[in-house]
Amino acid sequence: MARFVFGMNQSLDGYVDHTAFGPSPVLFSHFIQEARQQAGSVYGRRMYEVMRYWDDDHPDWGAEEQAYAAAWRAQPKWVVSRSLASVGPNATLVRENLEGTLRKLKAERVGEIEVAGPELAHSLTQLGLIDEYRIYLHPVVLGQGKPYFAGPRPPLRLVAIDRVDENVLRLVYVPA
Repeated sequence: MARFVFGMNQSLDGYVDHTAFGPSPVLFSHFIQEARQQAGSVYGRRMYEVMRYWDDDHPDWGAEEQAYAAAWRAQPKWVVSRSLASVGPNATLVRENLEGTLRKLKAERVGEIEVAGPELAHSLTQLGLIDEYRIYLHPVVLGQGKPYFAGPRPPLRLVAIDRVDENVLRLVYVPA
């Protein structure tokens, strides 16, 4: 049985914004390893559109970006959207029956499946499908933006704190 894991970079004040801060080289290497080990990813439309960046090669990429792109492209992706007409390579569009589709996916797969996007994670939290929350806490205060938790924070239990690089802590929670 697969495990659904929701993990994102977060500011000290609880917001996620890939344009306001990004991973250090050490943290990016960590994300490459995670992408290589994941059994797949489930995306909401907006996060999938951001991540489609990795579908195309860019001439300015170094070895790390190429490694991440290769790992990302290799894993299967499920994109939850009613507005998209199609999705890219190695991706499946999920338009209907979110709960049934993802419960089946969870039952049939093995390993960790990344959940990306706060609104999608909120929907899956309400369905009791998120097995783990990973907050990559950065020393940045944004003051506004999209919160990590798109709705009321579910009851959680802290199970691990790791220092991923000199400035970022990974906080790992499971449903209480």
